[in-house]
Amino acid sequence: MSHRPSSGLAAVSTALLAMSRHLEVRDVLKTIVASARELLDAEYAALGVPDDHGGFAQFVVDGVSDEQWKAIGPLPRQHGILAAMLQGARTERLADVREDPRFEGWPAAHPDMSDFLGLPIRDGEDVIGALFLANKRCPRPAGTCGFTEDDEELLGILAQHAAIALTNARLYERSRELTIAEERSRLAHELHDAVSQKLFSLRLTAQAAAALVDRDPARAKGELQQVAALAAEAADELRAAVVELRPAALDEDGLVNTLRTQIQVLDRAHSARVTFETCGIRALPAAQEEALLRVAQEALHNALRHAEAGRVEVSLARRGQGAVLRVSDDGRGFEPSAVRRAGRHLGLVSMRDRAGGVGGGLTVESAPGKGTTIEMEVPGG
Repeated sequence: MSHRPSSGLAAVSTALLAMSRHLEVRDVLKTIVASARELLDAEYAALGVPDDHGGFAQFVVDGVSDEQWKAIGPLPRQHGILAAMLQGARTERLADVREDPRFEGWPAAHPDMSDFLGLPIRDGEDVIGALFLANKRCPRPAGTCGFTEDDEELLGILAQHAAIALTNARLYERSRELTIAEERSRLAHELHDAVSQKLFSLRLTAQAAAALVDRDPARAKGELQQVAALAAEAADELRAAVVELRPAALDEDGLVNTLRTQIQVLDRAHSARVTFETCGIRALPAAQEEALLRVAQEALHNALRHAEAGRVEVSLARRGQGAVLRVSDDGRGFEPSAVRRAGRHLGLVSMRDRAGGVGGGLTVESAPGKGTTIEMEVPGG
């Protein structure tokens, strides 16, 4: 961030626009903190979101390096004057936070702080966060606070908009969770309607074949042929139900955010480390975005369910007017030609069909014990 003071309507507008661009709660918190520190030209800034026990459920800082943050160690459950602000819910402007009776000290690696400005972030009567600044970068007489009444007023304006941004982000995340739940329910109904009757018929036909196999082998053979036909129909209807179901999140969030969210879920759900990187991606035609998402899902499924991978890396980058998706794992790998000879495809045929269907291409690199890399490129619109 800049070390020069920011002032005027343009600086405030820039901070507010930055907050409005993000929908993930964590991103909103980081943007609020960074905007406050730059706007008031402070050395350090932090934002705490309260839990239900008088402490902080989330705590975001700006101005402290990753190395410093690691050296500081875990935050205590109660944070002295910081936690007291959540209870008192009033603005605090102090010449030296270390001389306040509520000050409880800090770890040895904690940076030194003196003058302090903090205020609550409110949603109506509820305190949904507390914003803190320390060490105003300006000359000041000893024993005085570098932060002024104007700073306090400016931070108050920022806090009001921060409350709106944070509330919107929370509503967005809840809405997305509901959308996912609704999508799962709709998919369940689709699959039930499309496949359940076929499976029921298949079961009855198989039972009939088993009853006839000893006393009427010829008739039993006919029943088994019917079983095969019913199984093929069920597979076709299942595939059609899934293929025609465009993920709702893709329309709402776009490819990058949808893929990032799904990878974050997989990373939490599996012991393998699943990471995602993206660079320079622009909006693509809907069919291409869906194809890229489906191929990524299939490749991730293979890596996590079959390859016994410890690490899976997913990247999505711009290439010309199009994009290239790359999914690499350090799993047990396989011999692609042997898989084809054995009649097993690990979804490769489906992935190639999806890539070809949108004018793209798919390459697979793998060897036993060497992991697998799947790359899909689409040309763009």
